[in-house]
Amino acid sequence: MKNITPFVSVVGIGQMGLGIAKNIQNAGYLNSIFEINESVLSKFNKSENLIINDAKKGLKSSNVLIFVVPSTTQIRDFLFGSNWIDNIHENTIVIDLTTSNPDATKKLSNELSVRKINYIDCGMTGGAQGAENATLTLMMGGDKGIIDSVTPVLDTFTNRLIHVGKIGSGHALKLIHNMVTHTIFLATVEGVIGAKKLGIDPKTVIDVFNSGNARSYISQSRFPNHILSEKWDARSRVSNLHKDLSMVTDLLNDNQIGCPYGELTTSILQNAISCGLADIDFSLLYNEYEKLIND
Repeated sequence: MKNITPFVSVVGIGQMGLGIAKNIQNAGYLNSIFEINESVLSKFNKSENLIINDAKKGLKSSNVLIFVVPSTTQIRDFLFGSNWIDNIHENTIVIDLTTSNPDATKKLSNELSVRKINYIDCGMTGGAQGAENATLTLMMGGDKGIIDSVTPVLDTFTNRLIHVGKIGSGHALKLIHNMVTHTIFLATVEGVIGAKKLGIDPKTVIDVFNSGNARSYISQSRFPNHILSEKWDARSRVSNLHKDLSMVTDLLNDNQIGCPYGELTTSILQNAISCGLADIDFSLLYNEYEKLIND
């Protein structure tokens, strides 16, 4: 499939969507945006004929729809809840940047295919800062020709695009990626706290980790920038981590694939939610960890 001249709608201007949409606008591709939180709309240059929260006009004049919402549930509500799907032309490309159950992903893709609407599921990694700085990595499921046709749009907010397989595989890998990331996070928290109790400065612990085989993104970035700095601004809530871990452990267990580390991480995050910590920045789990594992 050849590259298209993109007219892009972005649905969801939250932590991730704002940076993504701004980068698409800076490249001259942004046609419309949809966001219920009107306070963020002032961040966009409205002199460029940007269509805002007008479903009929915005969807009819767009050929690429990018969803940056929590899951396919919200995509389904948007498309079918008000029959806005009827405003979407054939051959439009839906890019799903959610973190979702791959089975729900496949079902949505099949429903869109009946209407001759193309679909790509894309797991993201890089966080809100990556969205702002155009350094996200996408793990993508779907037809490679469709992906290639929208690469100029994807390039505006990423620095690496990886086609991982058929529909659903992008979201499956994203869930597994998050399981590993969050498990490493809690393991690092546990190690730093243990060393601190033995009289070793946490900064020294992280310095040693980063000089040896225990280094990771968590030790190299998360701890220095958000925990040791005491900024506590990793920009994701505990409830988000728990949602992802619950989905991936369910997915693996349903396919009879063992995941004891993932299940342990899920259990600790569930303890945090039970303690009323669902809405805190997850970096603050460092301060709560001993309570969570001793409850």
